[in-house]
Amino acid sequence: MDRRRGRLANRRAPDLRTSPALARGQSHSPVARTDVRDGQTVHCPWLSGRSTRVLVTGGSGFIGQHLVSALIERGRTVRVLDLKPPARALPEVQYVGGSVLDKDVVDAALDGVDQVYHLAGLPGMWLPRKNDFHAVNYGGTEVVIAAARKRGVARFLHCSTESILFRRWPSENAAAENFLPPAEDMPGPYTRSKMLADQLAMRAAESGFPVVIGCPTMPIGPDDHNLTPPAAMLRHFLDSRLQLYLDFIVNLVDVRDAATGLVLAMERGKVGHRYILGGECISLKQVLRLMAVMSGRLSPLVPVPGRLAEITAAVLEFIADYVTRRPPSGTAEGVRIALRARVLSIEKAQRELGYAPRPVEPALRETIAYLLGAAGQNYELRAGTTPVY
Repeated sequence: MDRRRGRLANRRAPDLRTSPALARGQSHSPVARTDVRDGQTVHCPWLSGRSTRVLVTGGSGFIGQHLVSALIERGRTVRVLDLKPPARALPEVQYVGGSVLDKDVVDAALDGVDQVYHLAGLPGMWLPRKNDFHAVNYGGTEVVIAAARKRGVARFLHCSTESILFRRWPSENAAAENFLPPAEDMPGPYTRSKMLADQLAMRAAESGFPVVIGCPTMPIGPDDHNLTPPAAMLRHFLDSRLQLYLDFIVNLVDVRDAATGLVLAMERGKVGHRYILGGECISLKQVLRLMAVMSGRLSPLVPVPGRLAEITAAVLEFIADYVTRRPPSGTAEGVRIALRARVLSIEKAQRELGYAPRPVEPALRETIAYLLGAAGQNYELRAGTTPVY
């Protein structure tokens, strides 16, 4: 991380107003008034007209790409800041390659921007260096908020996670936005970094900066090119002949609904407020049965006790940390989150934002079709999707 930060810090910040276009649509750099893509000159709206100009950090990610599409549909002028190029670039969007840890790049990306959606971060549960979670998830948020305040951005949406809302001790009440456990109660380094970033955004709002916080739950749907944790979990179960599972409550949301929810939070959310952007709460056992019926892959379901799952995950994580240096199939933090998980209430988002997520089954069907298709496997999803529980 330090080496990468050093490389980025030494890079000259691009002038987004005058940077030349690169040919053939391969550019991950800024584009000017026109760009040449696949031999065709494409008009870039960033320097013409005056629709709301939006910066999306992490706009090449799973939620980010769907958010960008939602913003384009609403007539916004969109710029994306991301280390990775998009899997499918949109001609209307200006893509900037860079890190949210690079202050010069972030400041340049904010030139002329009215609104910021901050999604960039590390979403996984394991990294070789645990401090990277804090460096990127907290440090990146700190850099982007500071630069946005300096630029006088009119509105800022911070994308958090529902995982930070779960209490250490079980409760019969649904998890809501108004309670945030302390940092020492977080299940691990990922959630701790996200919780501290959430607090940073909230403090910025309290000091007068117009910040709203959106908390998507577990997004599923098509085009998850890098396999976010929910899709990776579903992929694992699709490939397993014997399904060992820890039964817990999951809140699955269609990724397009999560993206729409972020837009609604930006447009209608109250400054300094947090909104859970979820879908349906369902047990993992029910999800696995739905998947079995949809895919036609019937495998025995074997529940695993929570304590055994946590010990096993800790051993796998230890091996990954000190032997293989490759991501384990499970982490202790992930198991702890599962053990704490409970029903999440989206009532506030429904009431104040007009948020209306669709049923989870169609999104689950699309996710399975995408995962099997991406793996090059033949599949035929079945019409009947309602299993007997």
